[in-house]
Amino acid sequence: MLKTIAYSFIALVAALLLYAATKPDTFHVERSTIIKASPEKIFAVLSDFRQSESWSPYEKKDPAMKRTISGPPSGKGAVYEFDGNKEVGTGRLEITDTASPSKVVIALDMLKPFEGHNTIEYTLDPKGEFTRVTWSMHGRQPYIGKVMSIFMDCDKMIGKDFEAGLANQKALTERQKGEST
Repeated sequence: MLKTIAYSFIALVAALLLYAATKPDTFHVERSTIIKASPEKIFAVLSDFRQSESWSPYEKKDPAMKRTISGPPSGKGAVYEFDGNKEVGTGRLEITDTASPSKVVIALDMLKPFEGHNTIEYTLDPKGEFTRVTWSMHGRQPYIGKVMSIFMDCDKMIGKDFEAGLANQKALTERQKGEST
């Protein structure tokens, strides 16, 4: 009986590991919203890490997070390093490319809780007096990530943060628009 249980357990683990091997080698998470503001106004906030505290959902997850901002004040070369609690982790963001006012590309290098090197992109698509803002992240999915994806849906997990950040961005940018008129 004990042998049967052990063999069944080993077979189950082997099946899960084989199934994980069939998962994609890359991942992509994306969320969008419509903001009643110009792409220039939104771009100015997204390309300046000094403004992160006003809209980033990760800032709210750990208000005591240690932050270091270096490089130029905004745009290509700006760097944001962070060391936060277990919900935020430890890592580094660097703006690697911009196309004002339509795109900001950021390299995300996570150190904790798991090492990872991914790309974040914000794209801004004007639609009259509105702008469609898309926040995406993509990168390689190592084997351990494939195994973890069997038990947790990273798209839903990260997607919730993106949705919260976009909602904060919308409220901030639309409020600023009202203040400047």
